[in-house]
Amino acid sequence: MSGLVLKLAPKERILVNGAVIENGDKRTRFSIMTPNAHILRLRDAIHPDEASTPVRRAAYQVQLVLTGDIDPEAVRKDTLTRIEELSRILVDNDSRRLLDQASDALLQERFYQCLKGLRALIPREDRLLAAAQS
Repeated sequence: MSGLVLKLAPKERILVNGAVIENGDKRTRFSIMTPNAHILRLRDAIHPDEASTPVRRAAYQVQLVLTGDIDPEAVRKDTLTRIEELSRILVDNDSRRLLDQASDALLQERFYQCLKGLRALIPREDRLLAAAQS
């Protein structure tokens, strides 16, 4: 297994096992080979105040696992329930595919991939919420 591959822009920051690491002046690509390391690209981070919609709340739960702030078992069932609820609302094929990927990744303890799938749904959720308010 090749591990998680991260591509970082210049000066981009990541959180690795509680330590913030900043990239240098050039683009970098590296692989994380240690399984279950807590890694979060800080540009992907959701601030607690931003976890105010269904997709953002599910993504934030996964983010807490990635930062090591919560045990994966403590949120697995709740996050799967949230993903199931989202699948009843986001019924288009692309959303279903992303939700299936997020769910599968969560079950396989691939939390970064789960977060990535959920984050891809945020723009779609924003559009739906904006349309509902109009």
